[in-house]
Amino acid sequence: MDDDGRMDNEPIYRADLAYIHDQGYGFHAEICAPGVLALLEPVRVRGGVILEVGCGSGALTRHLVAAGHRVIATDASPAMLDLARAAVPEAEEIRPLVLPDDPIPAADAIVGIGHPLNYLPSLDAIHTALAALADALPVGGLLVLDLCDLEWGALRQGAAPHARVGDDWAIVTRFHQPAPDRFDREITTFVRTDDGHYRRADEYHRNVLVDTTTIPDLLARHGIQTTVGTSFDDPEHPLPRGLRTIIGRKTGRPAPGRP
Repeated sequence: MDDDGRMDNEPIYRADLAYIHDQGYGFHAEICAPGVLALLEPVRVRGGVILEVGCGSGALTRHLVAAGHRVIATDASPAMLDLARAAVPEAEEIRPLVLPDDPIPAADAIVGIGHPLNYLPSLDAIHTALAALADALPVGGLLVLDLCDLEWGALRQGAAPHARVGDDWAIVTRFHQPAPDRFDREITTFVRTDDGHYRRADEYHRNVLVDTTTIPDLLARHGIQTTVGTSFDDPEHPLPRGLRTIIGRKTGRPAPGRP
Protein backbone atom coordinates (compact mmCIF):
# COMPACT_ATOMS: atom_id res chain seq x y z
CA MET A 1 0.00 0.00 0.00
CA ASP A 2 1.34 3.49 -0.85
CA ASP A 3 1.27 6.69 1.20
CA ASP A 4 -2.18 7.59 -0.19
CA GLY A 5 -3.80 4.43 1.13
CA ARG A 6 -4.02 2.96 -2.37
CA MET A 7 -2.70 -0.46 -3.25
CA ASP A 8 0.33 -0.14 -5.53
CA ASN A 9 -1.11 -2.55 -8.10
CA GLU A 10 -4.72 -1.32 -7.93
CA PRO A 11 -5.93 -0.70 -11.50
CA ILE A 12 -7.44 2.61 -12.54
CA TYR A 13 -10.25 3.29 -14.97
CA ARG A 14 -12.15 0.20 -13.95
CA ALA A 15 -15.52 -0.55 -15.57
CA ASP A 16 -17.72 2.11 -13.95
CA LEU A 17 -15.30 5.01 -14.29
CA ALA A 18 -14.39 3.93 -17.83
CA TYR A 19 -18.10 4.02 -18.71
CA ILE A 20 -18.57 7.49 -17.20
CA HIS A 21 -15.45 8.81 -18.90
CA ASP A 22 -16.76 7.52 -22.22
CA GLN A 23 -20.22 8.97 -21.72
CA GLY A 24 -19.33 12.35 -20.30
CA TYR A 25 -15.70 13.30 -20.96
CA GLY A 26 -15.03 12.94 -24.66
CA PHE A 27 -14.71 16.70 -25.16
CA HIS A 28 -10.90 16.67 -24.89
CA ALA A 29 -10.68 14.49 -28.00
CA GLU A 30 -13.01 16.87 -29.83
CA ILE A 31 -10.72 19.80 -28.95
CA CYS A 32 -7.56 17.98 -29.97
CA ALA A 33 -8.73 16.12 -33.08
CA PRO A 34 -8.50 18.92 -35.71
CA GLY A 35 -4.89 19.78 -34.90
CA VAL A 36 -3.81 16.18 -34.42
CA LEU A 37 -5.30 15.14 -37.75
CA ALA A 38 -3.57 18.03 -39.52
CA LEU A 39 -0.21 17.04 -38.02
CA LEU A 40 -0.69 13.40 -38.99
CA GLU A 41 -1.96 13.99 -42.54
CA PRO A 42 1.44 13.21 -44.17
CA VAL A 43 1.41 9.83 -42.41
CA ARG A 44 -2.07 9.07 -43.73
CA VAL A 45 -1.10 10.00 -47.29
CA ARG A 46 1.76 7.52 -47.37
CA GLY A 47 -0.26 4.78 -45.66
CA GLY A 48 1.73 4.77 -42.44
CA VAL A 49 0.66 3.30 -39.11
CA ILE A 50 -0.38 5.40 -36.08
CA LEU A 51 0.30 4.04 -32.59
CA GLU A 52 -2.11 5.62 -30.11
CA VAL A 53 -1.07 5.42 -26.45
CA GLY A 54 -3.72 5.89 -23.79
CA CYS A 55 -6.57 5.50 -26.28
CA GLY A 56 -9.17 5.22 -23.52
CA SER A 57 -12.59 4.31 -24.89
CA GLY A 58 -11.59 5.34 -28.40
CA ALA A 59 -12.68 8.99 -28.52
CA LEU A 60 -9.68 10.09 -30.61
CA THR A 61 -9.36 6.68 -32.27
CA ARG A 62 -12.72 7.27 -33.94
CA HIS A 63 -11.44 10.49 -35.51
CA LEU A 64 -8.21 8.86 -36.67
CA VAL A 65 -9.96 5.89 -38.28
CA ALA A 66 -12.64 8.09 -39.85
CA ALA A 67 -9.88 10.18 -41.45
CA GLY A 68 -8.44 7.05 -43.07
CA HIS A 69 -5.57 6.26 -40.71
CA ARG A 70 -4.30 2.79 -39.91
CA VAL A 71 -4.37 2.76 -36.09
CA ILE A 72 -2.98 0.52 -33.39
CA ALA A 73 -4.86 1.77 -30.31
CA THR A 74 -3.45 0.89 -26.89
CA ASP A 75 -4.25 1.47 -23.24
CA ALA A 76 -3.33 0.09 -19.82
CA SER A 77 -6.99 -0.25 -18.73
CA PRO A 78 -8.77 -3.46 -19.78
CA ALA A 79 -12.16 -1.78 -19.27
CA MET A 80 -11.20 1.09 -21.58
CA LEU A 81 -9.95 -1.34 -24.22
CA ASP A 82 -13.28 -3.19 -24.13
CA LEU A 83 -15.10 0.08 -24.84
CA ALA A 84 -12.66 1.01 -27.61
CA ARG A 85 -13.09 -2.38 -29.31
CA ALA A 86 -16.86 -1.88 -29.33
CA ALA A 87 -16.63 1.74 -30.50
CA VAL A 88 -13.96 1.43 -33.21
CA PRO A 89 -13.90 -2.12 -34.58
CA GLU A 90 -12.30 -0.75 -37.76
CA ALA A 91 -9.02 0.00 -35.97
CA GLU A 92 -6.15 -2.14 -37.21
CA GLU A 93 -5.53 -3.41 -33.67
CA ILE A 94 -6.67 -2.57 -30.14
CA ARG A 95 -4.39 -4.01 -27.50
CA PRO A 96 -2.93 -3.50 -24.01
CA LEU A 97 0.24 -1.46 -23.61
CA VAL A 98 1.66 -0.67 -20.17
CA LEU A 99 4.45 1.88 -20.28
CA PRO A 100 7.34 2.15 -19.73
CA ASP A 101 8.14 -1.58 -19.82
CA ASP A 102 6.01 -3.21 -22.54
CA PRO A 103 7.50 -3.55 -26.05
CA ILE A 104 6.27 -0.76 -28.33
CA PRO A 105 4.74 -1.77 -31.68
CA ALA A 106 6.35 -0.43 -34.84
CA ALA A 107 4.63 2.72 -36.13
CA ASP A 108 5.27 5.77 -38.27
CA ALA A 109 3.77 8.14 -35.70
CA ILE A 110 2.88 7.97 -32.02
CA VAL A 111 0.01 10.01 -30.58
CA GLY A 112 -1.43 10.28 -27.09
CA ILE A 113 -3.90 12.78 -25.66
CA GLY A 114 -5.40 13.02 -22.18
CA HIS A 115 -1.87 13.11 -20.66
CA PRO A 116 -1.49 9.31 -20.37
CA LEU A 117 2.20 9.50 -19.41
CA ASN A 118 1.36 11.59 -16.33
CA TYR A 119 -0.30 8.46 -14.89
CA LEU A 120 3.05 6.70 -14.65
CA PRO A 121 4.37 6.29 -11.10
CA SER A 122 7.42 8.61 -11.20
CA LEU A 123 9.29 11.20 -13.22
CA ASP A 124 11.90 8.56 -14.03
CA ALA A 125 9.17 6.31 -15.46
CA ILE A 126 7.86 9.19 -17.60
CA HIS A 127 11.36 9.91 -18.92
CA THR A 128 11.91 6.21 -19.63
CA ALA A 129 8.61 6.01 -21.50
CA LEU A 130 9.39 9.11 -23.58
CA ALA A 131 12.79 7.69 -24.50
CA ALA A 132 11.26 4.33 -25.44
CA LEU A 133 8.63 5.99 -27.63
CA ALA A 134 11.29 8.12 -29.33
CA ASP A 135 13.53 5.10 -29.93
CA ALA A 136 10.62 3.16 -31.46
CA LEU A 137 10.04 5.72 -34.19
CA PRO A 138 11.76 5.52 -37.58
CA VAL A 139 13.59 8.50 -39.06
CA GLY A 140 10.91 10.98 -40.11
CA GLY A 141 8.45 9.59 -37.55
CA LEU A 142 6.20 11.92 -35.54
CA LEU A 143 5.61 12.11 -31.79
CA VAL A 144 2.41 13.97 -30.83
CA LEU A 145 1.48 13.99 -27.11
CA ASP A 146 0.13 16.15 -24.35
CA LEU A 147 1.58 16.35 -20.83
CA CYS A 148 0.54 18.05 -17.60
CA ASP A 149 3.15 20.66 -16.73
CA LEU A 150 4.00 21.76 -13.18
CA GLU A 151 1.77 24.75 -13.96
CA TRP A 152 -1.22 22.39 -14.01
CA GLY A 153 -0.98 21.93 -10.26
CA ALA A 154 0.05 25.51 -9.47
CA LEU A 155 -3.06 26.87 -11.20
CA ARG A 156 -5.38 24.48 -9.37
CA GLN A 157 -4.23 24.80 -5.77
CA GLY A 158 -7.23 24.52 -3.49
CA ALA A 159 -9.55 23.48 -6.31
CA ALA A 160 -13.08 22.75 -5.13
CA PRO A 161 -14.54 19.28 -5.60
CA HIS A 162 -16.05 18.59 -9.02
CA ALA A 163 -19.38 16.81 -9.54
CA ARG A 164 -21.38 15.82 -12.63
CA VAL A 165 -24.56 13.86 -13.14
CA GLY A 166 -25.60 11.94 -16.27
CA ASP A 167 -28.73 10.01 -17.14
CA ASP A 168 -27.59 6.87 -15.33
CA TRP A 169 -24.39 7.94 -13.57
CA ALA A 170 -22.84 10.50 -11.24
CA ILE A 171 -19.26 11.36 -10.38
CA VAL A 172 -17.65 13.31 -7.54
CA THR A 173 -13.95 14.20 -7.68
CA ARG A 174 -11.87 15.61 -4.83
CA PHE A 175 -8.41 16.99 -5.52
CA HIS A 176 -5.18 16.63 -3.54
CA GLN A 177 -1.75 18.16 -4.14
CA PRO A 178 0.73 16.43 -1.82
CA ALA A 179 3.73 17.99 -3.64
CA PRO A 180 4.38 20.57 -6.39
CA ASP A 181 4.86 17.76 -8.90
CA ARG A 182 1.72 15.84 -7.93
CA PHE A 183 -1.95 16.35 -8.74
CA ASP A 184 -4.16 13.60 -7.36
CA ARG A 185 -7.85 12.87 -7.77
CA GLU A 186 -10.03 10.93 -5.36
CA ILE A 187 -12.94 9.78 -7.52
CA THR A 188 -16.29 8.36 -6.42
CA THR A 189 -18.67 7.06 -9.07
CA PHE A 190 -22.30 5.94 -9.02
CA VAL A 191 -23.75 3.90 -11.90
CA ARG A 192 -27.37 2.78 -12.07
CA THR A 193 -27.78 -0.98 -12.17
CA ASP A 194 -30.48 -3.03 -13.91
CA ASP A 195 -32.61 -3.09 -10.74
CA GLY A 196 -32.65 0.72 -10.55
CA HIS A 197 -30.20 1.01 -7.67
CA TYR A 198 -26.86 2.77 -7.90
CA ARG A 199 -23.53 1.01 -7.50
CA ARG A 200 -20.72 2.97 -5.87
CA ALA A 201 -17.04 2.62 -6.77
CA ASP A 202 -13.95 4.55 -5.68
CA GLU A 203 -10.61 5.15 -7.42
CA TYR A 204 -7.55 7.18 -6.50
CA HIS A 205 -5.61 8.63 -9.45
CA ARG A 206 -2.14 9.97 -8.91
CA ASN A 207 -0.65 12.18 -11.63
CA VAL A 208 3.04 13.08 -11.73
CA LEU A 209 3.54 16.59 -13.16
CA VAL A 210 6.46 17.47 -15.43
CA ASP A 211 8.59 20.52 -16.10
CA THR A 212 7.91 20.36 -19.82
CA THR A 213 10.70 22.84 -20.63
CA THR A 214 13.10 19.91 -20.03
CA ILE A 215 11.41 17.60 -22.55
CA PRO A 216 13.01 18.90 -25.80
CA ASP A 217 16.52 18.28 -24.42
CA LEU A 218 15.57 14.80 -23.23
CA LEU A 219 14.06 13.86 -26.59
CA ALA A 220 16.96 15.41 -28.50
CA ARG A 221 19.19 12.73 -26.98
CA HIS A 222 17.01 10.23 -28.86
CA GLY A 223 17.00 12.03 -32.19
CA ILE A 224 13.71 13.90 -31.81
CA GLN A 225 13.46 17.61 -32.57
CA THR A 226 10.65 18.85 -30.34
CA THR A 227 8.50 21.90 -29.71
CA VAL A 228 6.39 22.45 -26.59
CA GLY A 229 3.16 24.41 -27.03
CA THR A 230 -0.36 25.07 -25.83
CA SER A 231 -2.23 23.55 -28.80
CA PHE A 232 -1.66 20.96 -31.50
CA ASP A 233 -0.65 23.71 -33.96
CA ASP A 234 -4.30 24.79 -33.86
CA PRO A 235 -4.76 28.19 -32.11
CA GLU A 236 -8.55 27.92 -32.38
CA HIS A 237 -8.45 24.90 -30.07
CA PRO A 238 -6.06 25.69 -27.18
CA LEU A 239 -5.66 23.11 -24.45
CA PRO A 240 -6.57 23.82 -20.80
CA ARG A 241 -3.99 25.94 -19.02
CA GLY A 242 -1.12 23.86 -17.68
CA LEU A 243 -1.51 21.17 -20.32
CA ARG A 244 1.29 21.25 -22.91
CA THR A 245 1.65 19.70 -26.34
CA ILE A 246 4.82 17.80 -27.22
CA ILE A 247 5.29 17.70 -30.99
CA GLY A 248 8.45 16.15 -32.38
CA ARG A 249 9.97 14.65 -35.49
CA LYS A 250 12.64 11.92 -35.54
CA THR A 251 15.71 13.23 -37.34
CA GLY A 252 17.86 10.24 -36.51
CA ARG A 253 20.62 12.43 -35.10
CA PRO A 254 21.18 13.00 -31.36
CA ALA A 255 21.64 16.60 -30.30
CA PRO A 256 25.22 17.91 -30.76
CA GLY A 257 27.44 16.83 -27.91
CA ARG A 258 24.98 14.14 -26.82
CA PRO A 259 25.64 10.41 -26.84
